[in-house]
Amino acid sequence: MEMELNKVILCVTVLLLAGCASNKNQYYWGAYEDLVYKTHHTPSEVPPSVQIETLLADIDKAEALGKSVAPGVYAHLGFMYAADGNKELAMQSLIKEKELFPESATFINGIIQRSIPKS
Repeated sequence: MEMELNKVILCVTVLLLAGCASNKNQYYWGAYEDLVYKTHHTPSEVPPSVQIETLLADIDKAEALGKSVAPGVYAHLGFMYAADGNKELAMQSLIKEKELFPESATFINGIIQRSIPKS
């Protein structure tokens, strides 16, 4: 009986570890997490123009690697475009976030209503 319990525990552990490993590689994160951190802790290090350039490079790299862009990347890109004064590209990026991650629609719609002034 103890031998079977050990086998079950081993199988569950292997499955959990395999799930975590595959999830880590599901998306291409690039510099996104670091940019979000710096945006809040040392904003002068990463002005919007630098973040836009970095995020666009990460999106290109994700495509080249055949990976999906991580959740939040296009939303953050939209914030940076808005901060840089480019309302049209901000809106395009936020809409792209909703297309890729429909579960973010309520959040993104709220951002659009509060943050992107209408013409």
